[in-house]
Amino acid sequence: MRIGHGLDVHRVSDDPSRTLWLGLVAIPDAPGLVGHSDADVATHALCDALLGAANLGDLGRHFPDSDPAFAGASSRLLLVDTVAMVHDAGLRVESADVTIVAERPKLASFMPSMSDELSAVVGALVTVKATTAEGLGALGRVEGIAASAIVLLNEVT
Repeated sequence: MRIGHGLDVHRVSDDPSRTLWLGLVAIPDAPGLVGHSDADVATHALCDALLGAANLGDLGRHFPDSDPAFAGASSRLLLVDTVAMVHDAGLRVESADVTIVAERPKLASFMPSMSDELSAVVGALVTVKATTAEGLGALGRVEGIAASAIVLLNEVT
């Protein structure tokens, strides 16, 4: 068995047309995040955890922000490709847990959909939780959103 951890942080965008994506779900009436792709911090943290557990490096190695091919890329596609890399390494996902740190928007009503969407792509249960930074620091001032993820992989037998 292998365990992996991922962490991602993105700044809130001042572009009113930018969509906020978290855990493969579009969050309405909230400012999007700055990023080369769709800036879905929850999915990026999950990808990093998967890659780390499989000893495959990190998201930036496989999907660099210097590559125009990934400009505006959907994190769903990044996750699909990441899961394929994990499978190609002879591993399967047993479970995953994602925590989003966001002062706003409130995410409780979106977490079941995030869990469903992520689980469908990963092929295993992905639990999604949210917390706040209690008003502390850049996250508490709503300057950004962060997410961390942990995954458990097992060898395919």
